[in-house]
Amino acid sequence: MKESKFLSLDSLSFQEFDENSELIPLMTPEDEELINNEKLPATLPILPLRNTVLFPGVVIPITAGRDKSIRLINDSNKGSKVIGVVSQKDGSIEDPEGKDIYKTGTVARILRVLKMPDGNTTIIIQGKKRFEVDQVITEDPYITATVKDVAEAKPAEDNEEFSAIIESIKDLALEIIKESPNIPSEASFAIKNIESSSFLVNFVSSNMNLSVEEKQDLLEINDLKERALATLKFMNVEFQKLELKNVIQSKVQSDMNQQQREYFLHQQMKTIQEELGGVSYDEEIDEMKVQAKSKKWSEKVDTHFQKELMKLQRMNPQVAEYSIQRNYLELFLDLPWNEFSKDKFDLKRAKRILDRDHYGMDDVKRRIIEYLAVLKLRDDMKSPILCLYGPPGVGKTSLGKSVAEALGREYVRMSLGGLRDEAEIRGHRKTYIGAMPGRILQSLKKAGTSNPVFVLDEIDKLSNSNQGDPSSAMLEVLDPEQNSDFHDNFLEMGFDLSKVMFIATANSLSTIQPALLDRMEIIDVTGYTIEEKVEIAKRHLLPKQIKEHGLTEEDLKIAKPQLEKIVEGYTRESGVRGLEKQLAKMVRFAAKNIAMEEPYNIKVTNEDVLEVLGPPRMQRDKYESNNVAGVVTGLAWTRVGGDILFIESILSKGKGTLTITGNLGTVMKESATIAMEFIKSNADEFDLDPEVFEKYNVHIHVPEGATPKDGPSAGVAMLTSLVSLFTQRKVKNSLAMTGEITLRGKVLPVGGIKEKILAAKRARIKEILLCEENRRDIEEIKPEYLKGLTFHYVTDMRDVLKVALTDEKVKNAKVL
Repeated sequence: MKESKFLSLDSLSFQEFDENSELIPLMTPEDEELINNEKLPATLPILPLRNTVLFPGVVIPITAGRDKSIRLINDSNKGSKVIGVVSQKDGSIEDPEGKDIYKTGTVARILRVLKMPDGNTTIIIQGKKRFEVDQVITEDPYITATVKDVAEAKPAEDNEEFSAIIESIKDLALEIIKESPNIPSEASFAIKNIESSSFLVNFVSSNMNLSVEEKQDLLEINDLKERALATLKFMNVEFQKLELKNVIQSKVQSDMNQQQREYFLHQQMKTIQEELGGVSYDEEIDEMKVQAKSKKWSEKVDTHFQKELMKLQRMNPQVAEYSIQRNYLELFLDLPWNEFSKDKFDLKRAKRILDRDHYGMDDVKRRIIEYLAVLKLRDDMKSPILCLYGPPGVGKTSLGKSVAEALGREYVRMSLGGLRDEAEIRGHRKTYIGAMPGRILQSLKKAGTSNPVFVLDEIDKLSNSNQGDPSSAMLEVLDPEQNSDFHDNFLEMGFDLSKVMFIATANSLSTIQPALLDRMEIIDVTGYTIEEKVEIAKRHLLPKQIKEHGLTEEDLKIAKPQLEKIVEGYTRESGVRGLEKQLAKMVRFAAKNIAMEEPYNIKVTNEDVLEVLGPPRMQRDKYESNNVAGVVTGLAWTRVGGDILFIESILSKGKGTLTITGNLGTVMKESATIAMEFIKSNADEFDLDPEVFEKYNVHIHVPEGATPKDGPSAGVAMLTSLVSLFTQRKVKNSLAMTGEITLRGKVLPVGGIKEKILAAKRARIKEILLCEENRRDIEEIKPEYLKGLTFHYVTDMRDVLKVALTDEKVKNAKVL
């Protein structure tokens, strides 16, 4: 319903109206009856209305601006004051003719004429009864027409359906007045006091927010009951719209109130922070702008930063996204964009640092010096991706610190062991709660430069999960052709990693993804000899433990013989971690005696070693005698370095079956089968009766059955063991061997040669049998490692037997 219409309801009806009245009483049934009994004039001046429909009994104000309308009003006001009011079909027509107006209109009485200051004339009119235009008589100076009465069908007074409709209209009108903020509550009194049913319908129809066409349709309905029902339908639609509008406005008002409340609280917090000397949000943004000016980033990065900073300024500081955006910008400012530490090109100094911190590792040191030399000559070079590969405890990780010091760069270490979430490398998108950049960028942020020495520890222990494949994410990091624009999900921009010197460490290459392995330069870091371990213990491990336990070098001294005894009797490894633990026990023993003021030997003796560490435990890798046929010493490679193993074989009467035990893998079992079949096919060469293979069962065993073993390198040892068993000949004393065999009788090369040789030296082996193609591996090893060893290079199994077996029979040899 319209506000203007209800506001004009203070006075409505007009039998006793005069110009000085302030109130117009509502139309009563008696008034309605008098109006209906009035005789309709034969002709009426017609006043066309734009955008308005006049209903019988209703009072409305009309402003007339057209000359024809003003003249009509003036003439009628001087005469009978009765006019015909008809709505225009098209409100945009300025000078309507007879064809431009509806046929059905309302007879109106002019109640008051008001001259307005702007020259327009405003009249207040009351509708009386409906009429129909019969024929237009004149159109100048205004429209006059003959009219005829329009009968209105009214239901009986006791019609219950009509009464219910009228009651519904009244109740719904009161609800609309109550819900609408634009209609004064006083309008409800007018609704309650209307007694005439037809006036109520006309009154409500006139005041509803309907189009001219819809109101005209209502006016033209001759049956009052039908008009009342149509009016009720329109009222229901309007009420639903009003309810929906109120719900929306209520929500909007609630949101606005909340925002205003937050704004006022934010302003109060800002004032309190400033009073306490804290930093306001505006000051934080200003500080970011100042920091951004000092950054060495590119124009592209600067544009992106300024755009994100403007986004932060537009945010309400109380929303959750504000802190995420601020963290994002702080990362931008903290990252070392194009900030590099200056490399130190003193190659002799670098060599001294590397030699000081690490004993041995000649290949690694030489590669670092080569890199420095090239960098010095070119002054610009993409950093290589080095991968230090070797057993645990040989100093791969600690080498990174020495390299960083030698280059004069920052040192960063990132452990990859067990890492299974790709987001740890690439970061999370900042749309997620708790989003963070990847550990690559976090480490660079901590380093403060874009060219640190970055150690990727245990790269072979990356694992996969449903969170993605971290090793695949590392492909971009470790590719010199791609990492100049490394994309982090949190940063959403490329960051240059090409100046970072990555050093990866690994214990095994088999678990590294092939594509990742292809991007790295593999440097083999082998295990240490006994002499090297003694030297490392004396130079590095013992001084470190003495310092960590609060002693001085004057409180404990361990000579080389005692260090060698500890290495040989209490450690069995390629690295020196176990050795360091044993030395720590020795130092703790001295620290306890000093603290308790008890006497002890400052110079450690063999007896002190036995007292503190107990009886020697590592004796099983000592060489065993060759008094038993079928026992051969083999050489093996493990993840913790080299080792020796024994191949044992025995004959028992049976049907010629071959049994293999010792927790062996498929490849190792196949080597035993190949050796057995080779002997059978060449029995004549070994002076063996073929019937022997049918009368005796053969059992091959490799001791330490709890330890899984596999690989082809025990082939020559198994062949030698079986030939010794069948011929009962002794195996050459102090001999160990390694190599793969084929059915054709060929001996193939194997890997892990240096570790195997170190294991042989620990076991006091004097001679080693190898494939001819492994000669190049021996030539790469320092001569001092080979001191006291004799090497036999073979290409055929027959050569193996010539070297490995003597003509002497074993004691108590069996007669087959």
